[in-house]
Amino acid sequence: MASTPNRIDNAKGLDMGSVHHRTATVDGHEIFYREAGPSGAPAIVLLHGYPTSSFMFRELIPLLAGDYHVIAPDHLGFGRSAAPADFTYTFDALADLTAGLLDQLGLDRYAIYVQDYGAPIGWRLALKHPERISAVVTQNGNGYEDGFVESFWTDVWAYGDNPGPETEPAVRAALGIDAIRWQYLHGVPDPSVVSPDTWEHDFALVSREGNDRIQLALFRDYRTNRPLYPQLHEFLRTREVPVLAVWGRNDEIFGPAGAEAFARDAEDAEVHLINGGHFLLESHLDVVAGYLRGFLGRVLG
Repeated sequence: MASTPNRIDNAKGLDMGSVHHRTATVDGHEIFYREAGPSGAPAIVLLHGYPTSSFMFRELIPLLAGDYHVIAPDHLGFGRSAAPADFTYTFDALADLTAGLLDQLGLDRYAIYVQDYGAPIGWRLALKHPERISAVVTQNGNGYEDGFVESFWTDVWAYGDNPGPETEPAVRAALGIDAIRWQYLHGVPDPSVVSPDTWEHDFALVSREGNDRIQLALFRDYRTNRPLYPQLHEFLRTREVPVLAVWGRNDEIFGPAGAEAFARDAEDAEVHLINGGHFLLESHLDVVAGYLRGFLGRVLG
């Protein structure tokens, strides 16, 4: 039998075999996003962390697009989205822009996949519109005090509590190439499987003029995420949303206790600790994708 050409989803004009690279204007700001899969399929929104962008999902998206409508935005100030200097960068503001994008796309029901910064943005989406969340996938995306590795977070808390010349140098170091490379390689049993393109790509974008001020503002604002955790736990208990925690157990930013903690509140929680680090998709893509597809197939059908 002859091979079937890529199908077209006529409702949205999506070529289901392709990843589309798009831009939307949300509240006057240009937001870049990647989109794939049929618009009528169950939706999953991929929310990236620091210091990367939707680029971190470049290889995962095609593995999901056959069965799911996949949306992966770049947060304002990251990747190919705009980075206005006069914007007040907070996690509340980034979550509002993400919600505005999803409203434009007509998504009123979706799963979220959160990693690092994507977690506090995803938690805000869930708390604002709990009825829209069909499932939660957290890949080293923290939601519990248990997850903070003290040696990493001490300087961040100090900067948030008392920003100034005494506390800024320690967090500003996180913008450097060595720190970004470390995020990709720490905890990875075989670092040679992680492409240098990853940290060089992120470093180039973080190093754009004025981007340091954006990142420092979000470092200061990270302290606002912790007070949301009890609300998140109540959401997990009362909404009974299924949760998949697939986690690099060697992560020295968010430790494995942060993954295991989800089972305390989510009745339908599936937890997998993998022998990797913070950016698990770079070293264990097939493993993560396998768990993810199995979970989504079970809870979304």
